[in-house]
Amino acid sequence: MLVIMICSTCSDGPKQDNPADQTTYDEVYGSQIPTKFEVDPFWPKRLPNNWILGEVAGVATDANDHVWIVQRPGTLDEREIGAIQSPQAAECCSPAPSVIEFDPDGNVLQAWGNPDTTQQWITLEHGIFIDQGGNVWISGAPDHVVLKFSNVGKLLLQLGEYGQTDGSNNTTLLGGPADIAVDTGANEVYIADGYGNRRVIVFDATSGEYKRHWGAYGEPPHDEDLPAYNPGEQPLKSFRNPVHALRISVDNLVYAADRVNNRIQVFNKDGSFVTESFVATETLGAGAVWDIELSPDPNQTYMYIADGMNMKVWILNRSSLEVIGSFGHGGRNAGQFGWIHNLAMDSKGNLYTTEVRPGKRIQKFRPVVDEALD
Repeated sequence: MLVIMICSTCSDGPKQDNPADQTTYDEVYGSQIPTKFEVDPFWPKRLPNNWILGEVAGVATDANDHVWIVQRPGTLDEREIGAIQSPQAAECCSPAPSVIEFDPDGNVLQAWGNPDTTQQWITLEHGIFIDQGGNVWISGAPDHVVLKFSNVGKLLLQLGEYGQTDGSNNTTLLGGPADIAVDTGANEVYIADGYGNRRVIVFDATSGEYKRHWGAYGEPPHDEDLPAYNPGEQPLKSFRNPVHALRISVDNLVYAADRVNNRIQVFNKDGSFVTESFVATETLGAGAVWDIELSPDPNQTYMYIADGMNMKVWILNRSSLEVIGSFGHGGRNAGQFGWIHNLAMDSKGNLYTTEVRPGKRIQKFRPVVDEALD
């Protein structure tokens, strides 16, 4: 694999930065509810090597507040990549590699993956997660695999088999995995196995040994036909496709995004059901709950929900799961959204959002502090 290093200190492992600004989230925001955000239209900086992004399908932050994305070079059309046509059709552009790491200022530090790789690669990149060891986890939904890489792109583990699936109760094969979260203390990886299957499944994060899985309400999942979503009916006892995202909180709760059912379901780590909450229940089509992020304060007080169908971000109180605010609107200008697909927050409360189509971009939003409340 060709790894393009833009930084001078990249190594095979998590980088240890020493940023000048050590101000914590709590010191800046205190008890204020961070419901106001403003876009930074100059983040990230211009990509090197004449690169252009395809659909940006995943975003994560690491322990150093570096921002990682996984994007889809294969979604670029001939006009967008005129520089690599034969004969060359235009000056711009060339497809960027699938995985890109940015520093907090928006500079590219390194990039790797398709199209600059000789190893087997997924055909449609989806989710990304950076564990505490600096390892990079990527899901390939249509390929039915989750891949674990070192910080610089060395393949460490493959979960599932390319092109093979066998339903929501198979314990070795996956069915359209969408997202990943790693419980470092237990050395377990949780997967939202969710485009073909309807479950959360857990494996050992080193060996890949199967641990457990569950469906909606902690019950065994099934693959039977389901009626179309109807906001006027009782909540369905099954996840719908896709189970699109998950997060693990500091108090050991697992939050799963049941996208088309417009709901978040909450579980203990053993899969036992805790509670559920609904967002924008009148939403049809692709649903309202696309991704989940938790605020970086010690109690993870707030939850942020990416809503691709309504093209906005919802803000919830995590303890009550009640909606307390939202921001964003459909559009193509800076600060607006197309299909917002994922979001992630750094330790300072900056929120990063990605769009698949039509936006094909990542944006950074800074929390706005109301000084009158200080």
